[in-house]
Amino acid sequence: MNAELRPASSQLLGQLEALLGKEHVLTDATERAFYSTDIYHAGELPLAVVRPSSTADVAQLVQLCAANGVAVVPRGGGASYTDGYAPAEAGSVSIDTSRMNRILELNERDMYVVVQVGVTWAKLNEALATKGLRTPFYGPFSGLAATVGGSLSQNSVTWGTGVFGVSGETTLGVEVVLANGETIRTGSWGAANGVPFLRSYGPDLTGLFMGDCGALGVKTSVALRLMPRNTHVMGLSFGFRSFEAMSAGMEAAAKEGLNLTNFGLDPALQQGQLGKADAATAIQSALAVWKTSRGVLDGLSQLAKMAFAGRGFLKGAVFSAHWIVDGLDDASCRAAVARLRSALQPHGAEVPATVPTVANAMPFMPLYNVRSPLGERWVPVHGILPFSRVAAFREELSAYYAAHETEMARLKIRYGAMFMTVSTNAFLYEPVFYWQDGYNITQERLLPEGYQATLPNYADNPEGRALVDRMKHGIADIFQRHGAAHLQIGKFYPYMRGREPQTAKLIRDLKHLVDPQRRLNPGSLGL
Repeated sequence: MNAELRPASSQLLGQLEALLGKEHVLTDATERAFYSTDIYHAGELPLAVVRPSSTADVAQLVQLCAANGVAVVPRGGGASYTDGYAPAEAGSVSIDTSRMNRILELNERDMYVVVQVGVTWAKLNEALATKGLRTPFYGPFSGLAATVGGSLSQNSVTWGTGVFGVSGETTLGVEVVLANGETIRTGSWGAANGVPFLRSYGPDLTGLFMGDCGALGVKTSVALRLMPRNTHVMGLSFGFRSFEAMSAGMEAAAKEGLNLTNFGLDPALQQGQLGKADAATAIQSALAVWKTSRGVLDGLSQLAKMAFAGRGFLKGAVFSAHWIVDGLDDASCRAAVARLRSALQPHGAEVPATVPTVANAMPFMPLYNVRSPLGERWVPVHGILPFSRVAAFREELSAYYAAHETEMARLKIRYGAMFMTVSTNAFLYEPVFYWQDGYNITQERLLPEGYQATLPNYADNPEGRALVDRMKHGIADIFQRHGAAHLQIGKFYPYMRGREPQTAKLIRDLKHLVDPQRRLNPGSLGL
């Protein structure tokens, strides 16, 4: 226990240790720094990090903190970068949910699963696979670390997003501890004699806690919908000569409503590999098309189209996009691929489906991407736009980059972008910054063991870091001017700014109702 603590703080620590055990109340300065630092930014140092194992633990520790006027900040897997779990107030209590990692109920008859919020998507997906089941949305790329609770608090996308949207749309109900320590359940789970089999029972209270960043309550358990796991999976990849061609292709493919997940890469992220097309690549592409065609005639037709397009078109491809489809059998997968291919062919040229094949084989990859392959620091910023507003956003973004080109070059900052369509009706645009800079504690701990030693080391670059930060905020402003929505709002995205007055009042009234002292993750959602 730190000697400089005030008596009230010492009393609270003693109460927390009595509740959880001393080993689950961390006061070491290094540990407190780690748990309050995300991939990008460090928050204020908390009083302690607590590690509950049950809903009852959370309810009691929240009551204790409330009685002492201390803020509580829940934390999931720690792989985020928008200050979601970085405390805005010094002396807060950080709640590490990693011990709350049990699958509480797997109900195959009623097709739902109940998990504690600290379960990772990788663990849940593995357990469900043995039963031939999955959740409709089943995790982000960071699912080795990302937890169910963290993803629902921040909202996330990737696996299942092409058909089923963001993570919260899979949720049937949640168990939540409010700021006064009271516990509620939502959906059919909150009814007398109810079980969590249905979300839609009266007003959608479950929705209040999706994407709330812990501002409205501390989630402890979650019920998710189940579906059969399809056994057949196929990938599809296309190269495009321009962003305009890629975005048009991705839009056309999205509207088919067929893909399990999808993602596009700009030249910086794919490192120009498609631009190095050669004869071997053309042969690989032809074999991929033949294998996924619906029959001999369809296969010959598709190969004829590729021949007509010619290798010259493939060599000009500087953007790529990739789709993964699944189905009941080989025929249904082939049919889905054929529909997507038909939608994409007016816009690009098919290339070997290596990238989606690898992604499907390793849906949850180690967190190598917290640094670039060149060892640089990395941070994205994103927005979700209607298809009709993507071009205007990109035009303004390109002008913004051009205005800072000289300064970025001087400070060794480069940029790229990743793209995704969400269900059939939205386009996710994710600009990414890379720059030469030192590590923070979270990056060092999240990187796979030994990987840091393989990368170049860079000196601290506070000037470059400051420019990246300014440009991140600038891009967020551009997104807002084009009406974008955001996932992972945390304390970064301007959720409340520009909100219609009546809507803003309702949100603040809801916050006051569940958290009148503003002790639940202060600053998140801009509250």
